[in-house]
Amino acid sequence: MKSFLKYTAAAALCAATVCGGSVMADNSINAGTELSAIISRLSDRDTPSYVTHLTPRMQALVKIATLATEGDTALLEDEIEKAIKSGIAPVEIRETLYQGMSYVGLSRIDRAEKVFMQTLEDLNLPTELEKAGTVDDTNRFKDGLAVQQGIFGAEHINAMHESTPEEAKHLNVDLLTGFCFGDVYTRKALPLKEREFLTFVYIAALGGCGPQVAAHAQGNLNVGNTREMLLDALTVMVPYIGFPRTLNAQGQVNAVTLKK
Repeated sequence: MKSFLKYTAAAALCAATVCGGSVMADNSINAGTELSAIISRLSDRDTPSYVTHLTPRMQALVKIATLATEGDTALLEDEIEKAIKSGIAPVEIRETLYQGMSYVGLSRIDRAEKVFMQTLEDLNLPTELEKAGTVDDTNRFKDGLAVQQGIFGAEHINAMHESTPEEAKHLNVDLLTGFCFGDVYTRKALPLKEREFLTFVYIAALGGCGPQVAAHAQGNLNVGNTREMLLDALTVMVPYIGFPRTLNAQGQVNAVTLKK
């Protein structure tokens, strides 16, 4: 794997501490160690054998979203390269990253995009990709609201907006609808079902977001994704996020999808 950035040991430690990532000093995966063998066994053999409701393409996008959240540039670079070589369009990978910006924060996605752009350069591929944005300041809230209502229901979203205290409307209404759904969900290159699915992945990967995991588990059902797909996503994710976050997210999925 070609190295993306050269960090000093101190800089790598700082990045991992501040950003919650696992950037290593030379950004390599310690090839040949027991850890690299375990990673390979889990991600390339064990977990895929249990996944039956996600295509290889979607499994790759789940890994990319998860690693972008984790901040692991080494593994992310490898997965992006594998995805491109498997035939996934670079614009779809970029949009997978952009889908996470309002959930895991701009800094993590900016870092992931730098890895993505460097990978394109290393593979001698164009770095200028087609633009996917469809809104501007005049329609981002209106179009975002239409998408948000389409996923969660107009009655539910309108009631949420109406019950939000005035001092919180800039967060719960203006920014949430305009940014999460207007700037992000209205973009082209990935269909709505895949965007909502990747949102679930990003939030589950963060951990500590039970109510949001549950809300987007329901959102996935609303747009036609299935319980089995969500559980498959968690199976793909578990080597990277560990069992506590995985099992917590599984509990939220069960609470939504198995409710009577």
